[in-house]
Amino acid sequence: MRYTLHDYQDDAVRRVLKNLAKARKNYQWDGSLSQFSLTATTGAGKTVMAAAVIEALFFGADEYNLPADPGAVVLWFSDDPSLNEQSRIRLQAAASELDSRLRVIEADFGEPKFRPGHVYFLNTQKLSKNSRLVRGEAVQEEGGFLLRPDNLQSSIYDTIRNTIEDEHLTLYMVLDEAHRGMGRDRNDNERSTIVQRLINGKNRTPAIPIVWGISATVKRFEDAMKGATERMALPSVLVNSELVQASGLLKDDIVLSIPTTEGKYDLTLLGRAVDKIKASTQAWAEYAHEQRIDPVVPLLVVQVADRAKGQELQELEELNAIVQTIHAQWPDLPPGAIANVFGEHKDLTLMGELVPYIAPERVQDTTRVRVLLAKSAISTGWDCPRAEVLVSFRPAQDQTHITQLLGRMMRTPLAQRIPGNELLNSVDCLLPFFDRQTAKAVAAMLIKGDTSQGEDDTGANQDRRVLFDPVTLHPNAAVDPEVWTLFERLPTLTLPRKDVKPIRRLTALAAALSRDHLVEGAVEQAFAHLHGVLDEKSRKYSQKLDQARENVRTMRGEEVRGRMGGTVTVTRSFSESADPRAILASFQAAGRLLSIPLSKSYAEHLAGEGAQDDDLLEAYIDVAAAGQVPDLVRYVEWAADRLARQWLAETREARRGLSDVRKAEYDRLERQSTQPERRNLVAPVAAQAESRERLPNGTEQDLATYLMHLMATDAGAFPADLNEWEKKVLEQEMGREGFVGWYRNPSRALQESLAIPYTDPASGDWRAMRPDFVFFSREPGGTLVADLIDPHGHHLADALPKLRGLADFAETYGGEFRRIQSVAEVSGQFWMLDMKQPEVRAAVRGAVDAKALYLSALATSY
Repeated sequence: MRYTLHDYQDDAVRRVLKNLAKARKNYQWDGSLSQFSLTATTGAGKTVMAAAVIEALFFGADEYNLPADPGAVVLWFSDDPSLNEQSRIRLQAAASELDSRLRVIEADFGEPKFRPGHVYFLNTQKLSKNSRLVRGEAVQEEGGFLLRPDNLQSSIYDTIRNTIEDEHLTLYMVLDEAHRGMGRDRNDNERSTIVQRLINGKNRTPAIPIVWGISATVKRFEDAMKGATERMALPSVLVNSELVQASGLLKDDIVLSIPTTEGKYDLTLLGRAVDKIKASTQAWAEYAHEQRIDPVVPLLVVQVADRAKGQELQELEELNAIVQTIHAQWPDLPPGAIANVFGEHKDLTLMGELVPYIAPERVQDTTRVRVLLAKSAISTGWDCPRAEVLVSFRPAQDQTHITQLLGRMMRTPLAQRIPGNELLNSVDCLLPFFDRQTAKAVAAMLIKGDTSQGEDDTGANQDRRVLFDPVTLHPNAAVDPEVWTLFERLPTLTLPRKDVKPIRRLTALAAALSRDHLVEGAVEQAFAHLHGVLDEKSRKYSQKLDQARENVRTMRGEEVRGRMGGTVTVTRSFSESADPRAILASFQAAGRLLSIPLSKSYAEHLAGEGAQDDDLLEAYIDVAAAGQVPDLVRYVEWAADRLARQWLAETREARRGLSDVRKAEYDRLERQSTQPERRNLVAPVAAQAESRERLPNGTEQDLATYLMHLMATDAGAFPADLNEWEKKVLEQEMGREGFVGWYRNPSRALQESLAIPYTDPASGDWRAMRPDFVFFSREPGGTLVADLIDPHGHHLADALPKLRGLADFAETYGGEFRRIQSVAEVSGQFWMLDMKQPEVRAAVRGAVDAKALYLSALATSY
């Protein structure tokens, strides 16, 4: 793979491969047919995951404990040729081993059967009744055959049949965008018939053995599969949308702009959209200059409504008005910067300017195109990370069409979140024909994990916001710059993860540290350290290792004898010396635990310089034996984890000077922690916030604004919707002597949000609490200090677990804050628990009721 998979992608790949291995085994054993789905929100990298799966199928993967399937053939099917081409390009970009193995089935395809180790791309249109690929197919119900086209000896169905009937081949079908073409409306009937026939078989063509559906929403696919006869449903692979959002692959904020007065404001909002894309262009240019990278070229998408037949003239007039408005607002827009992706696939002439057709899959890389005219055809299967602004002229009833297209625009341009800059992590949508209420329905759909179809949500997205005409915030000029210096020194912690591979993490970290010249020779140091650990612990576990070596060298078995009508008995045991292939298999099994790089490195360390083949084989036996001693493996993992944490701590300050691209690599590695670990808190440079609130009676009013927040408007104001507890705390803290500023800690998983892990007692999983406020003050001697204050309801289910997390945090990092306090209202009075006091922390850890803590003698009046 050319890409490093995110944790959630790696987990999904592992589960897909497990399903495929089971499906293949069942098919080879008794011909059982199987199906399952991979469901992930738009932008999660489903094609990248598929590339990793296919590469593992073809070539095997030690990290997934999967041998290669030498007879694997993948048929990649979608209902659109453009989607097929885009998928092919992405697979090629993701997996280097697949470069020459991706074949598009064209009309003149005539191979008798598919070749193993290849991916074949096919789409619905090429299987329509008039297609050359299906001519000459046996049509039993019509009692005969059609003439085959010239140069073709068989139809595509013959090829599929021959492939399935070859006992040395296994045909896996990937149904891309699986929610399409499965039959829901009249327009879908032909597609549905083709897809169902391909899956279930018909006439002389047998059913596809293994079907894997991929989509952001696959309910229709799974419903259709329920009607398939004798096809086993394997467990669906669901990707949590919150994990996708946390990865930084998707933009965090969606800004909706709508008219608040009645009238026709379509071109007015178009002008506003042009202003937004120009501002975005400037912001990305400045960021690229700062980071010394190629600039992102933002795209404005103008979505127009479909027109009925006979309304071509009206449509032309509207398109001319759109182009005229764009040029009036953007006079230096160069010729050729406007293109269209209309379904007619035709070049247009608008206002005397050529507006060429461009295939959707080419838009991302054709940076001369700055404005794209679109309808609804590109809402599925099309991604353009540089698309930053959408203005839609579709009517309000077309909520799903707009939501679909917005879902395609959610990818971050650099495949990572821009630290501290909410403006570059957002997408703008302007809706001239929507009112506030209807726009809120769009907002509700976008908050869901699924943004491509409006159904089958894979989990509400807690880290995504939908904002209506927000105000822009920048660092407050009234706040002392020293506050920001202290802010960036405050501790924030990682959320420990399950199934972390500490040895692989250390290896990746060492490679990164070497690349950035932060720890010279880090890879060699890491391996040398782990070699020493293995050497030392091998002496401790010498007896277990001796037995394990004997197990590796020797194959043991039993000879079983039975007599017809009699009993089965074990007559004798036997043993045979393992051949080199068996020893190599044991070595590879150890590599899945210790990692292949460390296993090879340690074998070379044991064999020594100038080792002969026999010496290396003995070293392989020693490594294989080490992999069979669980206590030894666990100790090596512990040592790797400890060294990784040490290096991350030692290089924390040095890493502040790296580019955001390099910081993102360390951010990913930091998140692969087995326990809470400290990381850098990022100071925000640009943010946005709602300025109005909607009241229960449907009216709106301006939010209250507050002064001295670290981020503020040009007027120094910070709009916020605070509850009564939060208002009480804010008023109290701003009135203290020495107060110089405050920060409303974001409740989302951002690098500019201070996070404190705690354990959910119900599930045992780690969660993150994000205390509401950080206050900054100067003490009489001039020292700048920070206070962490969290008003939190004692009645809430998470109250006590969060108090325990706060207590653990204060135990370790209390010295970096003047105060760490939790505040709650009990019986009309506010009480405070001081987490810097040892007796308070002890009481919190032993408590069974949060309210009782606030009523105890340990609490003081706030």
